[in-house]
Amino acid sequence: MIIHAMHTTLEGVAPLTHSGLIRAQGDDAAKFLHGQLTSDFSLLGLSEARLAGFCNAKGRLQASFIGFKRSQTDILLICSPDILVNTLKRLSMFVMRAKVKLTDASADFSVYGLAGSAAVTASQKITAYAGGAWAKADFDEASLVTLYPVDGVPRALWITPAGMQAPAGAPMTAEQWAWGDVRSGIATVTQPIFEAFVPQMLNYESVGGVNFKKGCYPGQEVVARSQFRGTLKRRAYLAYSESALQAGDELFAPDDASQPCGLVAQVAQAPNGGFDAIVSMQITAFGAGGVRAQAADGPVLVLSPPPYPLLADI
Repeated sequence: MIIHAMHTTLEGVAPLTHSGLIRAQGDDAAKFLHGQLTSDFSLLGLSEARLAGFCNAKGRLQASFIGFKRSQTDILLICSPDILVNTLKRLSMFVMRAKVKLTDASADFSVYGLAGSAAVTASQKITAYAGGAWAKADFDEASLVTLYPVDGVPRALWITPAGMQAPAGAPMTAEQWAWGDVRSGIATVTQPIFEAFVPQMLNYESVGGVNFKKGCYPGQEVVARSQFRGTLKRRAYLAYSESALQAGDELFAPDDASQPCGLVAQVAQAPNGGFDAIVSMQITAFGAGGVRAQAADGPVLVLSPPPYPLLADI
């Protein structure tokens, strides 16, 4: 049933008009974000990007970002628009005397998703680019960020000030791009899963989203304890359902109908029918199979491992 996904190739350029962007400007921009997010922003260079989470004191993700520097004092954070306003408000509470200004820059920039030859052509412009995710380069006012591939298809983001010309490539819809995001296995935090997961439940530590060597940030002790004490009981996996799913739907294992064993984190309609999803669930339930969504007698999920290697418990 899941073979449907493997025969559909992403190709072209998709305008991501519903992207949320938070802009951090000022001498302390990198230092401030370093103290709030799960990734290292103090050592963030101009030729790389970061996947990062913003957690509460219990280590639960309130937001996730793809962040990069436009300059040493100007950082953009791409996030889901439905959590932007509250996230901006929460981050602003911690500014205190830091020399940083946080703003909603969603209307100031245009974001495009590049897949297939469009991503390859753009990535070839990066000097000494060796492939892989989270490389970043600037071309005049535009920035390119490489992402994890989908079923072997290269992907990237192209971010420009609003009003600039779109990058070259065949047109691709935002819905096709959203499906690719799901197939990449890297979930974006949205309102339905607000505070539902510690970063490792979405495999963030395995895809560059958590730095265990950096200093404190909200929830850091919980996140570190989950990793170093071998207590990870939930992971993110890919799933397919012939019936409609929604982010936040509960999952149920066949041996326990009374307690959910996980949640749907992100969903997209599959090009050839049905729905693909990223689910976060108990490792034991994944191994046993027979998991259903929404209720104990709900739609059966076809599960598969994430499309990248997992970092083992330390």
